[in-house]
Amino acid sequence: MRGIQAEFGEGLAITYVMGGLAREFKRPAETAVHVLDASAASGMPVDARVWLEDPPHSSYPACLAVVAAREQDLAGPALRRLREGLMLERRRLDEPEALVETLRTVPGLDAERLRADLGSSAVRERFEADRQRARSASPEHHNAAGRVPFPSFEVEGVGGVYDEEATPDALRALVRRAGGESAERPDVPEALRRFGRMALPEVAEATGLPEAQAASELWRLALDHIARPERLGSGDMWSLA
Repeated sequence: MRGIQAEFGEGLAITYVMGGLAREFKRPAETAVHVLDASAASGMPVDARVWLEDPPHSSYPACLAVVAAREQDLAGPALRRLREGLMLERRRLDEPEALVETLRTVPGLDAERLRADLGSSAVRERFEADRQRARSASPEHHNAAGRVPFPSFEVEGVGGVYDEEATPDALRALVRRAGGESAERPDVPEALRRFGRMALPEVAEATGLPEAQAASELWRLALDHIARPERLGSGDMWSLA
């Protein structure tokens, strides 16, 4: 996603639709294995101990928080912050106060408005509409839960739902078919400035650099005190110093 966002720039608008997971969270040890498998496949760092020590009961509260942040046009940054909180910082994010405190650091977010919106019926109705949208895709795209798998991608203007098996190149091709035009890729400092804290695979995707070259550039920037790594879970997260 970082690569696609960087490639198509301001011409790409993303709407985040929250589907919610509950049944899957009732098997935390199995979820820990899935998380570790995803980390091994993607290179993204994780700390799977949260699933063994104090796992959340459901993703519904976090989904509600993203829907509430969407009211402030901050769904993307909120979703990212919650993913970091859960998968890297081992925060149990299934209570309103924990969600508000985690999202308080999202630039531009009004935490008190978020707290109020989390308890509103309007936000719950919008979350339910999101869940229905996940079920409204053609049956051939449904999984055993009767909805599209997560994540899935729907490109407006092209049609169809494309599940987590879609390759980045296939998704790029769909965006181009929908009218997306490639922009100049940022260099490493600009990518960190634009997207905030990122792991090495994300930096490589955003800049279009081979991963080894992206790693070399990150450490060069670290030596120049321009970027800094932060060890979280199984890997480093990079940000501007």
